[in-house]
Amino acid sequence: MHTMAINATETEPNWEWYRTFLQVLQTGSLSAAGRAMGLTQPTVGRHIDSLETALALKLFTRSFDGFTPTDAALELGPYAAGVASTAAALRRAASSHGAGVRGTVRLTASEVIGVEVLPPILAALRAEHPQLTIELVLSNKVDDLLHREADIAVRMLRPAQDALVAKRVGGIEVGLHAHTRYLAAHGMPKSMDALSEHALIGFDQENAYIRKLQDRFPVFSRAAFGFRADSDLAQLAAIRAGFGIGFCQSALAAKDPSLVRVLKTQFSLTLDTWIAMHEDLRESPRCAVTFAALAAGLSAYLQRAEHSASS
Repeated sequence: MHTMAINATETEPNWEWYRTFLQVLQTGSLSAAGRAMGLTQPTVGRHIDSLETALALKLFTRSFDGFTPTDAALELGPYAAGVASTAAALRRAASSHGAGVRGTVRLTASEVIGVEVLPPILAALRAEHPQLTIELVLSNKVDDLLHREADIAVRMLRPAQDALVAKRVGGIEVGLHAHTRYLAAHGMPKSMDALSEHALIGFDQENAYIRKLQDRFPVFSRAAFGFRADSDLAQLAAIRAGFGIGFCQSALAAKDPSLVRVLKTQFSLTLDTWIAMHEDLRESPRCAVTFAALAAGLSAYLQRAEHSASS
């Protein structure tokens, strides 16, 4: 490990140096980091040199294909990411001060919820509070609120962390669906076993949730899928294109007459839907109104889904 004792008399590192360090760590070169940050390559190099001097550590070694991080750099990486997240959260909090509801709220949600469900909810929120800026991150990470990578999260499971304010808005049903074009060409399966005769759309990489699903429905093995993607949006696009039979939220399918429910009585999953934010943001006007708008909008979405299912 390329480390030396830290000299306490050295200059305290600038936050911008940590930001630059993180970009070089992620991109692997000074030029790529400079392009991402809008800085020249010499400026990026000076930031890295200054940070190495301040910390008395060797952070990178030059290799034939870029900059290779030392063990010290790899160990410092998560801390630098924490500094970047905290700085971004500080800027969001600072942006909210002034008359009325204003500033930036950073949301995180799954791909399908973020792309297919939230936009009209957020559009109505922005119309009511035009000085509010929304940042949307499509992610399923469960720890992004505690690390201040986002202010509010919409999640398909109950948050376990005590430091979060969480509200359950209901359950989202997921069923098997196919496009009318596919069913016209290949027919409607009559049983779960008959799915093996069809083009199935599903995951690429397994996780704990998928393994539980496979225990209940062994037909959904990775080898059985004719289309594999870990992106829920890619799977949804394949269903809409008529590739085969795949998993889709029943509420979304109900809005498109060309998507048909398959084996409704034999396959159904319910995903708990929660909204969560860090408890320190409870008194923030920008976060409070956004949290309330998400709760109301998602509740209305689920109610429409229940009505469509019963009609």
